[in-house]
Amino acid sequence: MLIGYGGGAGAGHQAAHILVLGDSLSAAYNMPVEQGWVRLFRDNIGASFPQTTVTNASISGETTFGGRQRLPGLLERHAPTHLIIELGGNDGLRGLNFEQSTDNLRAMVRQALERDIVVLLVGVRMPPNFGAVYNERFQQIFQTITDEFEIHFLPRFLEGVAASDPELMQADGIHPTAKAQPLLASRVGEHMTRILEH
Repeated sequence: MLIGYGGGAGAGHQAAHILVLGDSLSAAYNMPVEQGWVRLFRDNIGASFPQTTVTNASISGETTFGGRQRLPGLLERHAPTHLIIELGGNDGLRGLNFEQSTDNLRAMVRQALERDIVVLLVGVRMPPNFGAVYNERFQQIFQTITDEFEIHFLPRFLEGVAASDPELMQADGIHPTAKAQPLLASRVGEHMTRILEH
């Protein structure tokens, strides 16, 4: 799913092109695309930075391996100035090797930085039934990459959504509902606004 957005001429800010590379959390899973957080984020950031464009290259079920394989073509095709990586959740749910997931994220971040692309890494957590030890080890993946490359980091993407209000989560307990999407869009928007204003 690719969503493009273009605004009019803005004042005081250079044009930015943000590429979102994620999984079902960013692909408007089980809801109309226009209700997903990326579309809402696109509209919000476009209001503040009219020259900004947003492309959503998220796919439901995507893993860090899949993202790593697709990223070179996406960078070539869209030439983004900023990259939001929201991947890893499916790796954790499937019990994939933590070191491999780390290597995949590392490769994606390195590809972006080599092109002078600003990176925002979005961290997610596993459901409580996976256990505290597993979740802690999983979280370390994101922290390792953030520390290694000193990139922008949004931890706990679903904080205040997962295991909070039943109306904010779909029946599977993994995907946020349409009602939760404005909160997620705002959360990413706050981080990206600080980045763009820097």
